[in-house]
Order: sequence, then structure tokens, then C-alpha cells
Amino acid sequence: MKKPILMLAMAGLALSSPVLADTYRATNWLQPIHTLNSEPYQKFSKELDKATQGRIAFTVYSGGTLVPAKATLQALRDGTAQLGIVYPGYTPAELPLNNVLVDLGFLVKDPMAAAFAYTEINLRDKDLIQEWQKQGVLFAGGYSTPSYNFMCVKPIRNLADMKGKKIRTAGGTQTDWVSSAGGVPVSVPIGDVYTGLARGSIDCTMAEVPNLINSKFIEVAKSITRLDMGTVPGATYVLNPAFWKDLSAGDKKLMVTQMAKGLADQQIAYAARAKQALQEAEGKIEIIQPDQDLKDALQKFRASYIKALPQDSMKERRIKDPSSLIARYSELEAKWHDLLEKTDRNDAQAVAALLEKELYGKVDLNTLVAQ
Repeated sequence: MKKPILMLAMAGLALSSPVLADTYRATNWLQPIHTLNSEPYQKFSKELDKATQGRIAFTVYSGGTLVPAKATLQALRDGTAQLGIVYPGYTPAELPLNNVLVDLGFLVKDPMAAAFAYTEINLRDKDLIQEWQKQGVLFAGGYSTPSYNFMCVKPIRNLADMKGKKIRTAGGTQTDWVSSAGGVPVSVPIGDVYTGLARGSIDCTMAEVPNLINSKFIEVAKSITRLDMGTVPGATYVLNPAFWKDLSAGDKKLMVTQMAKGLADQQIAYAARAKQALQEAEGKIEIIQPDQDLKDALQKFRASYIKALPQDSMKERRIKDPSSLIARYSELEAKWHDLLEKTDRNDAQAVAALLEKELYGKVDLNTLVAQ
């Protein structure tokens, strides 16, 4: 009699237990405290678990503990991870069209509008969609950093101050700009910038404003020059297609809704972090408003840069003329700027609702292509 009783007890336990979540892997090469991890990954994964009542749960592997940044595309393609953050600049050969959009980041003045324009064009443009599909992955959402400034141990106030300065750049357009202004571009991994500034092996770094506190540059820099030198966009959410295909239609809809909220959270938090960084900088380092000649030099560079971008892209990235892609992106950035001007940018629910209305609500849940 004991065996049937035991089996009945186990059956009753199974019936009374909550549905166990399917646990998936999300890879994020940034540290948990970084805005692009804490908001759209750590917070997102908790809210998605709750929204799906435990049917979808992600374990977030941070700081490259699952795979390094440059291997993220491969990991998503082969199923090592089901979700990951991708910066196209790390894989320029695989994502040449997206790297044209990265180049356009140098011209950005509204980071939130840029993030949503980058998201929309990657969900709508057939060439960009095919670029992701060729890599065996699905794009689902993007980001834009806050504006880049100079953070220096030897202050930059004017164009003359640029001459001979060793300035760390993230490559590409930043390198061309620094060279054109008389500086010496230096390629240094972001993790080595703190030491470089402290030891004097570099004079300055170009970095997004939150890095004053995110990367603790405030401890070694003597000044920040408030010359806004564009932003850097990328893909917050890239998915493994097999994972996405296996989800129910209802769970796909819930996940898309949570991704819209994740993008809203990340951009609001990024802006808040930039504001906090500048507040903390007051009284600790010099906050410099650049002289007019430096602003004029930047404007002149931008004008020549955008004019040459299509031809340079065809030559360097071996792609067809991207002029129409550039024009479409510019139109979308202007569109999102106008939409956001009518929205409370500090209200995550309002921003997420705007994304749902204008974009995510028009996405085919099977293909992740906006209609």
C-alpha cells in the first residue's frame, strides 16, 4: 500500500506546484552596474519573469563571463545564449550597414531619439533586417549612449589646446575628428583608460559623460570639456531565432512589451546618470565650456564628414551607396525627436507606451519585422 500512497502524494505535489520557468541565458559584456546592463537586462529579466508568471526566466551573465563582446553574435547564432547585447563596432565585417549607423552617431544631439530611430530602422529596413538574418540572429531593440565629451588631465579649452594632445578615442569617426583638430588619437581599451590618465600615458579620453562615475574617471581627470561630440548606438536586444520561434504568441507579445519598457528605462537612466555625473564633478574637477573656435572646428568637421560618408562607406565597408539609408535614418531621428518633445521623457511608462504605439505594436511577432 505504501507505493500507491507515495505516488498519489507526488502527483498531488506536482499538481499544486507552480509552473517552473524555462531558464534561458542572456549575455551582457558590461558590468551589472552599467546602465546598459542594470536596466535592460537585470531589471528587464525580473519584470519579464513576473509578467510571464515564471514561464520565461533569463540568467544574465555579465562582464563577458559567458562570452566576450566580440563573440556575442556567434553565441546567439549557435544558441550558447538566447539574448545578448551587440555593439556593431566590434564586428564591422559582419555588420557593415549597422556600422554606417554607428558612424552617424557622431552627429547625434538627442540620444533618446537616436536610440529609438536606430531601433525603428533596424526593425523596418529590409537591408538591415537581412544583415542580421545573415548572421543567424534577430534584432529586437537598440540604444544610444549619452553625448561624448573630453575628460582630461591636461585641459582642452580651445583648438590650440588640442595640438599634440594624446587623446583616447573609440576609433572610426572619433579618430578622424581628433586628427583633424591636431590631436594624437590613441587606441586604448576602455578598461585601461583610468590607468592611462593616472599615469599620464594619455592626456584625455573621449567618453560618454556617465563614465565620469561609471568608470571612475572623476578620480583621475582634472577637467571635462562640455563639447558634445555625438553618441554611440548599438543593439540592446538581439535574439536567437530558435528561442523566439518556440515562444507562444502570448509570451512573444509580453516579451516585446517588456523590451519596449527596457529601452525606455535604459535611456531615462542614461540621461539621469549623465546628470548625476556632472553634479558630482562640480567642485571636484573643472567643468569647461569650450571656446568658439573649438565649436567651429567641430561643426566644420561634421559638415565635411557627412558629405564624404557615403563614398567613404562604399570604399571602406565595401557596400553599395548608403545615401538612402543615411537619409532614412535622419528622417527617423527627427521624427522621434518631435514625438518625444510631446512626451514626458522622465516617465518610463509614458515613453514605453509611445514605443508601443509608434513601433512595437506594429511588429509582426513571428518575424520581428515592423509593418
